[in-house]
Amino acid sequence: MQPENLVEVEQLSVNFAMHGGDIEVVRGIDLALPQGKTVCLVGESGCGKSVTAKAILRVLDRPGYIRSGQVRLAQTGGEPIDVAALDPKAKRLREIRGGEIGMIHQEPMSFLSPLYTIGNQIVEALRLHRRLGKKEATAQAIEMLRHVGMPEPEQRFHRYTFELSGGQRQRAMIAMALIAEPRLLIADEPTTALDVTTQATILELLKRLQRERQMTMLFITHDLGVVAEIADEVAVMYLGQVVERGPAGDVLGNPKHPYTRGLLASMPRLDRNFKAPLHAIRGNVPSPAARPAGCPFHPRCDWARAGLCDTKDPPLFTSGEQQVACDAYGPDAALFSRQPVAEAAPASPPQPATADEPAPLLKVAGLSKHFPISAGFLSRRVGEVRAVSDVDFELRTGETLGLVGESGCGKSTLGQTLVGLYRPDAGAIRFEPGDEPSIDVEKADRRQKRRLRTDMRMVFQDPSASLNPRHTVRDIIGEVLEINARMPRRAIDARVEELLVQVGLDPGYAGRYPHAFSGGQRQRIAIARALASTPKLVIADEAVSALDVSVQTQIVNLLKDLQARFGLTYLFISHDLSVVANISDRVAVMYAGRIVEMGETEAIFLRPRHPYTEALLAAVPGQARLETSAPRRVEGQAPRLDATAVGCSFADRCPYAEDRCRRERPELRASAGGQQVACHRAEELRLTSPVLAGAD
Repeated sequence: MQPENLVEVEQLSVNFAMHGGDIEVVRGIDLALPQGKTVCLVGESGCGKSVTAKAILRVLDRPGYIRSGQVRLAQTGGEPIDVAALDPKAKRLREIRGGEIGMIHQEPMSFLSPLYTIGNQIVEALRLHRRLGKKEATAQAIEMLRHVGMPEPEQRFHRYTFELSGGQRQRAMIAMALIAEPRLLIADEPTTALDVTTQATILELLKRLQRERQMTMLFITHDLGVVAEIADEVAVMYLGQVVERGPAGDVLGNPKHPYTRGLLASMPRLDRNFKAPLHAIRGNVPSPAARPAGCPFHPRCDWARAGLCDTKDPPLFTSGEQQVACDAYGPDAALFSRQPVAEAAPASPPQPATADEPAPLLKVAGLSKHFPISAGFLSRRVGEVRAVSDVDFELRTGETLGLVGESGCGKSTLGQTLVGLYRPDAGAIRFEPGDEPSIDVEKADRRQKRRLRTDMRMVFQDPSASLNPRHTVRDIIGEVLEINARMPRRAIDARVEELLVQVGLDPGYAGRYPHAFSGGQRQRIAIARALASTPKLVIADEAVSALDVSVQTQIVNLLKDLQARFGLTYLFISHDLSVVANISDRVAVMYAGRIVEMGETEAIFLRPRHPYTEALLAAVPGQARLETSAPRRVEGQAPRLDATAVGCSFADRCPYAEDRCRRERPELRASAGGQQVACHRAEELRLTSPVLAGAD
């Protein structure tokens, strides 16, 4: 074992014992985790990243088991321990789990008990690995919560999981993983479900804790922006194998393997060229049970050579500082005469602007939606949360309006109110389809409501939750046609198959159930269901946030193609600014229930006028940072406003706030940059954008 390494994984293979025989999910990987460094494990869902992490910690779910290989953990002043060889019930293995190796899971709600306070759970982890009294353990747990940046740790110590925000739950999970001072921290997609500012805060926290403790970290992610932010070394996995590894700068700056190049080409970038097409990797990661012969990536590779790549699984070849599992870097390199298609194609030339601006399809004026706060035995109303407050905007026919902001700012509530899932408390929503009289959504009669259900459709974030698991794809999509179009069964079947083709799926999939599809395929089914009634407006609520970067790009390209073919209008709700920049014509920035800035995409990303927009852009991982004396990121989270709120809702987090900002609420008004901005100091501030920094 090399002295600089804390952990060495050698020829690790993990199988799942199924009724039809064993399935190899991780195939003979080698991985070194140097002391005090961060190694990022990268790849799409289904590549075996999380299974590898669980195998290292020996917490594999049945029917998974380690078939072969070693996981050597260095010991101070002694021989390394092979964790993979320890008895599952051994005391030493229990000491290692949580004691020497800690783990942060992707979804805290799945791993933090709802029945106990977070303080109880952290204290339990501490007392399990140290002989401490309850009082001393409680004091150390509160101090750890303070150390990971938990606001008011003494109060949060006694809170239950459901009483915390997403960022606070993740901090509690980090505190639990670090309380026993492990030498290795495994972070499995710890920021995937978080909004951009919370993600940036968690990444900064992990980097700070690693520096202070000289801790080794294995960071699992599919977000290459996060990799650029945090990694010292990178290992790229595909279908259970490491296909490329090396220093982070080399792998990201000069990727060798076609799969790594494909991931980078799929990644939306803030590089001024917002409309440049993104190259998605074709197809999906196959099931380990259907592993192709030869190189596992060759069916999706633009560089594959028949007779070689489909017959031989290449080993890792050394190329500079990197190791690459591709025959283009081995003895058969002469057979590969061209570079794989990886870099984004140049943008199509801009189209000349038309003299006439498209007519508004949707007009929203003074829209507000409040939720009551109840307390006491009789659940009396003691207040209200203003989730959406006095929102005005227009959505033009054929355009995409991106709606961005942190979690809890009211984006989803606004979208759900527009389609009628919530009844607004004030304001007006007018739908103006052009070919028919305009409709006041709130006052619509039965016939108009039926038309609205046809013309306004919604795509939700989680297709697994929005698709009925007991219905086939034919029934899920056909239900829309049966209710809204009242078509006969034969016509419905034909239309369902036509819709599946339009979203890039085999029409033969109509008889399958949702569980038989990947996440990206389920999202395509959700889009097909939204298109079934031939709508004019589609509201996409975080429709790509939970998907791998390559699948995300496939869905974004699909949405843009469908818009061009059918003249669709989109309200695209997301906290991922890179995706919003690529798909949107205009962008609205929302904070604490109000729109604080709105304008053309280029203006928002190149010349932000509101401090909150600047903070969102500065938090995007992987972007260039400008040296500036002004704070670039903000702490805390968007407040839940009530009727007593005064002044600018962002004032308490804003580095530029003055007394006036805390007394007077700024109204949305036109600014010199062409945007509409709700900021008292918009004309005097000179805000910066990392997009400009990255372009220089």
